[in-house]
Amino acid sequence: MKRVLFDPISLEIHWKRLISIVDEASAAFVRTSFSLLVREANDFAVLLTDPQGRSIAQSTASIPSFIGTLPATVKHLTAKFPLNTLKPGDVMITNDPWMGAGHVHDVSTAMPIFHQGKLVAFAAVVSHMPDIGGRIRNAGNREIFEEGLQIPRLKLINAGKADQGLLDMIARNVRVPDQTLGDIFAQVAASKMLEERLRALLRDIDLASLGAEIRRRSESAMRKAIRAVPDGVYYGHSEHEGFEQPIQIKCAVKVKGDTLAIDYAGSSPQVPRAVNVVPIYAFAYSAYAVKAVLCHEVPNNEGSFLPITTSAPLGSIFNPRYPAASGGRSMVGQLTVPAIMRALAQVLPDRVVAEGSSNSSITVTGLDRGRPYAAISFMNAGQGATLERDGHTMLSFPSNVSNTPVEILEQMAPLRVIDRSIRRGSGGAGKHRGGDGLNFEIEATGETPMMASMIMTRYCSAPQGLFGAQPGKVGGLYLNGKAIDPAEHWLLKKGDRVVMQTAGGGGCGAP
Repeated sequence: MKRVLFDPISLEIHWKRLISIVDEASAAFVRTSFSLLVREANDFAVLLTDPQGRSIAQSTASIPSFIGTLPATVKHLTAKFPLNTLKPGDVMITNDPWMGAGHVHDVSTAMPIFHQGKLVAFAAVVSHMPDIGGRIRNAGNREIFEEGLQIPRLKLINAGKADQGLLDMIARNVRVPDQTLGDIFAQVAASKMLEERLRALLRDIDLASLGAEIRRRSESAMRKAIRAVPDGVYYGHSEHEGFEQPIQIKCAVKVKGDTLAIDYAGSSPQVPRAVNVVPIYAFAYSAYAVKAVLCHEVPNNEGSFLPITTSAPLGSIFNPRYPAASGGRSMVGQLTVPAIMRALAQVLPDRVVAEGSSNSSITVTGLDRGRPYAAISFMNAGQGATLERDGHTMLSFPSNVSNTPVEILEQMAPLRVIDRSIRRGSGGAGKHRGGDGLNFEIEATGETPMMASMIMTRYCSAPQGLFGAQPGKVGGLYLNGKAIDPAEHWLLKKGDRVVMQTAGGGGCGAP
């Protein structure tokens, strides 16, 4: 392709137009979605790629895991459905963890966009479904077959006509079909909005040339940032509570010239529980960590991530064999970020963040006066401090999902929120303190018992401080005042109370 030169002003104008387009599609998705996970928790992403699945721009609110996984999903879908077979009105779908976003609960769709009869781009959307069937999401599930419906790479819509058989199968396998199918078709609505808004831009510029220029500049900036790091191999580690023994996260960050490779050899082997991390997800958070430390100001696109590679031995926690369960993959996968930060702290101490805790969550399902419901509430935790500031309190990092508002949660399920407050003093001491976690207490109010499961992070293994600082306090989970195992499912009767305490972040610098 002949290179088209863009002056800085016109390039910035076109870039802002792209961002406004995907953000408008994102807003359309939020307005038309059915579930809390999109409307309140922000657990989704909208993306524009070129025909080869190389990311060009994503919605401003996109979470890091989806930024790294969704372009690969588009490439996997087009491997099954070659470009020359796609037609206007097609929409592809999958929730395969190895090709999607790491667990079956995230459903991805991609729609080809045509201009003057030529396929010029893809609109892609991924979001966490309110329910995907199976046992509700929990770290204790032992294989993928327990976790819910698996959707291979299929056509959801073929030349404008929906596959009714596929829709019937999805509806039959989930607890709240109206919400799940509603969110899937909200993804389609967002893609159509992106297509519509992109048409005006396509009349003004060649998208292929613009995408190539954006990627070229982003790649150049990332390689320049990597070259500024001394060549060498830097080792980092983290740890998460396991089952028989703690799960070890070990990484070797190899910097050579303008490339950076991360190897997870030495980490724990895969486990028969739902905390395994597929390679696509491990790459997403690894690349996020590197970019946050080295080159955070550059837009996220294919070029930003080209100089970064990851690897892990087959059969390890970061490269599990099918049919490994991965519903709680964030519990371990997001710990790649503090492990990489610890490695780079050896050469970039003023840029890294001490360990914090990723978000925890509770999922409740059941019947309320004959109406099925499925509701998920995320609970954020304390974040690590840096050499320049205290850690943030009750913030989701390295993800950026939001706490579910109390009023909305109480509308979606028969429960009452008793307490939601800052867990004072849970952050680790240091020159700068770690952020505090959250106290969250609910009471079941329905006449019919509800099933509940919890994803709890850092309830045994404390977030560590950096440079001589103290760790944060671990989290806790209690049912009617007694500590319970978050890897189990629990039946809550009317009057039962659950208390979830999220961990505090590690401090930074000697006190």
